[in-house]
Parts: sequence; structure tokens; C-alpha cells
Amino acid sequence: MLRARQVLLIPLFALLAGTGGSAATILSAVLSNAQDNIISGSLLTSTGATRPASFGTATFVLNDAQTAMTFTATIFNIDFTGSQTPLDTNDNLVAAHIHAGANAPSPSPPNPPNLTNPVVWGFFGSPFNDNAPNDVVNTPFTTGVGGTISGKWDAAEGNATTLTAQIANILAGRAYINFHTTQFGGGETRGAIVLGPLAVPEPASIVMLGTGALGVGAVAYRRRRSAGTRA
Repeated sequence: MLRARQVLLIPLFALLAGTGGSAATILSAVLSNAQDNIISGSLLTSTGATRPASFGTATFVLNDAQTAMTFTATIFNIDFTGSQTPLDTNDNLVAAHIHAGANAPSPSPPNPPNLTNPVVWGFFGSPFNDNAPNDVVNTPFTTGVGGTISGKWDAAEGNATTLTAQIANILAGRAYINFHTTQFGGGETRGAIVLGPLAVPEPASIVMLGTGALGVGAVAYRRRRSAGTRA
């Protein structure tokens, strides 16, 4: 069975290799209240009612030359416009940043309360550092509370620093992305930035894709053989 899977995966690897290589570095983060030491039940509306947990995911791509890092984050239950929950202001998004420094935040919360790093690049609110040029695209959900935000950290940008100066911290796991609200100005939901994508294909999906690639290869082989016979 193992050999059969290996045979099925050979065309898949060849297919992937044929698309061209890339040395870009992929990173990701899973955001939660617990990583900001926000305990269940402490998220409240401006009238004192309990509001739902805020959470999200983010992906980052550091280019081959390490001169830019693009990102996309999707966040739930934080008001991106101030009008998604019109009767509440506590969940309003006031700032969002990447923090980095000497401390290594754990993606498995909780962190000690003093485990913080300085803001090294802001992309919403203050400080705002995506300005050379401004690449931020902010897309609030059309229904529900939250939104998607993306941007590009260029080499010279940063909050009293630069991307170039922070690459070592980012690649060593000493960075996190943080979203700040009216209620929790120090940060409501955060995620440790770690190497690797958010998810990988299920083994069954890999085998299916490999089988499909094998089928394509077999058809091409039969056509070439048939054409050689007729010649």
C-alpha cells in the first residue's frame, strides 16, 4: 500500500515542480482572546451584556528577497465599521498591529500577562505604518460582525524600526498580530506568527490529486504511443 501511494504521488510532485519553484516564506497565525489573556465572560457590551468571543486567522508571505511581507487576516466578532453592532461600542476595532521583540509568544495560550512585544508595524489605527505606499484593503463583512484586512509591509516601513530589522524576530517565532478594541485597548485578540501555512490537504485529497495527475500522464503517454505507431 505504501509503495502504491508513493507511485501515485510521483506524478503529483512532478506536476507541482512543473509549476515553478518559489522561495517565498509562508507564515500563519490563529488568533484568540486567550492569547491576549482575555478570559471567557469578560467580553462585555457597553451595557454590560456578554458578547461573543472574537477570533480569526491570518496568513503571511515573505518574498524571496525578504523586501516585503504581505498578509491577509479575517477576524470575527470585532466591529470593523462601528456600525456592525450599532448599539455597542466596546467591540469597535480601534487599532491593529504586528508586534515583535525579545519575547516568544506561544500559539498555545494562555501567555503570562506580561508577555508583550512592542508594535513594529501598524496597519489600522495608530500607529499606522503601511505608508510607503499604503497597501491596506479593509473589507468589512456585509452581514455579521468582523471583516478581512490585508496589506504589505515593505522593507523600509515600521514603527521606529523596519521590516529588515524585524525579519529575524519574525522567523524565530517572536512576533504576533494583534487586534485592539474599545474595551481592550491593549489588545483583544492575537495570534502568534509561526512558520507554515494554516492547513495542509487531507491525505485522501493528496492521493486523489495524485491519481488525477497519474491519469493525465497516462492519457498523454497513450496519445504519444498511438501517434508513434501511426508514423
